[in-house]
Amino acid sequence: MQGNTRRAFLILVAAILVLAVTATAVAQTVAPTPTPQAPLTPATEEVEEVEEEEQGLAVAVQPGSLELTVYNQNLGLVSEVRTIALVAGINEVRFTDVASQIRPTTVHVVSLTAPAQTILLEQNYEYDLVSSSKLLQRYIDQPIRLTTSEGQIYTGTLLSGYDDVILATEEGISVVRASQILEFSFPALPEGLITRPTLVWLVQAAEAGEQDLQVTYLTGGISWQADYIAMLNAADDELSLTGWISLDNNSGATYNNAKLKLVAGDISQVTVEKEYAMEDMLVRALATPAPQVAERSFFEYHLYDVARPVTVRDRQTKQIEFVQAPEVTVAKEYVFQFTSPIYVGLGSAITDRFWGGDAPVNAEVRIQLINDEENGLGMPLPQGAVRVYKEDIDGGAQLVGEAGIGHTPRNEAINLTLGRAFDIVGERSQTAFRQLGERQMEETIEIVLRNQKDEAVTVRLIEHLYRAQDAQVLESSEDYTQVDANTIAYEVEIGAEDAVTITYTVMYRW
Repeated sequence: MQGNTRRAFLILVAAILVLAVTATAVAQTVAPTPTPQAPLTPATEEVEEVEEEEQGLAVAVQPGSLELTVYNQNLGLVSEVRTIALVAGINEVRFTDVASQIRPTTVHVVSLTAPAQTILLEQNYEYDLVSSSKLLQRYIDQPIRLTTSEGQIYTGTLLSGYDDVILATEEGISVVRASQILEFSFPALPEGLITRPTLVWLVQAAEAGEQDLQVTYLTGGISWQADYIAMLNAADDELSLTGWISLDNNSGATYNNAKLKLVAGDISQVTVEKEYAMEDMLVRALATPAPQVAERSFFEYHLYDVARPVTVRDRQTKQIEFVQAPEVTVAKEYVFQFTSPIYVGLGSAITDRFWGGDAPVNAEVRIQLINDEENGLGMPLPQGAVRVYKEDIDGGAQLVGEAGIGHTPRNEAINLTLGRAFDIVGERSQTAFRQLGERQMEETIEIVLRNQKDEAVTVRLIEHLYRAQDAQVLESSEDYTQVDANTIAYEVEIGAEDAVTITYTVMYRW
């Protein structure tokens, strides 16, 4: 009896021990020790493979706000916000539809949703775009299929595709001329080739969810200038001026519904391979209750905000009206300038007595205006081309000339040289020349100005005293104005079908 009791007791203890061990094992299987969270460092290849299976590629799913700032130096600044779906951990984000002329080193990415918890680990710019020649190069020693323009089909291993296509077929080696090929067929797109320029990032996210990423970068291939249309009145003393922003986009991207800004001024750029100040004002737009474009000062430049969203397509020139001045006071003048200003170094001189032209020339026709409110303008005018028209007797408009202007602040003068007057002719000749020692000479110039119009005109004659820096006019037949040390100017009245002769003598020392 005692033996049976002892045996039962031992069995009970053994059972309790077995249950205890089993319970411990079960507890360890159900509740493992938590694994510490991985640090914010690039994942290993194994981790990346697991995450790709879970998430695929995180891509931009919704277009966001887009802002485009264009400089008149073949440069654009793109700022775009896109919503990105991220998982906790490492994400590969592919950002497509960027400009093909992007400057990759200027890309700046920031999370607007969780900037402190989102880290950009790596950035790549992929621009190896697919083309038939690149496909052929990637498929060397691989099977392809092609069809000729005559309908013949070839299937075989590609041996060469640089000029004519050479295939190894079951029948032997076939050479197919490139001009005869109608169609290629490839099994798949080779790795590394893409259809659009793409920014690829490795992004570390602390939590899963959607985030708004703001991407900013510079691109070449996009620029703008101002184009002005001016209509002269019958008396040539007033014109109406319309200004257009001409935007030329060859950056390799289309910008849909972008907030467009344009900067006028010359910014400094670092090359590896000016200043205008005024109070804020609104530029008037023609036939609109509110301006299409608002102008304001920005740093030492002028910035033009387009009031509505604008779509700028790749390989497109777009024009937007930005200024309208219906009554601008101008003055027309005729100018003779027989020689160009040149620089002669100190102590040097042009001693060739026959230097300078004496052929007849026609007077330049210029339109002059002051860019101020009193004369009907008074706004900063970006550089561009001015095309001047005048209404004909039958009501049609005829082009009378065009000229370029630089960036022009308000209150500055603008001179537009439109062409040469048909009926106003001048001749310049040398009537005397004397060498007065080793470093001194004297010259007499005669200028004849003829007006063949049936009305009197006033002509401005500009003479450059070009032979040496030290020039002194000894005598002149007419009064003149000393413009600078080496330039004099005459204001000459010439009657209808009349002529005027001007002479002056100048001494040069060097």
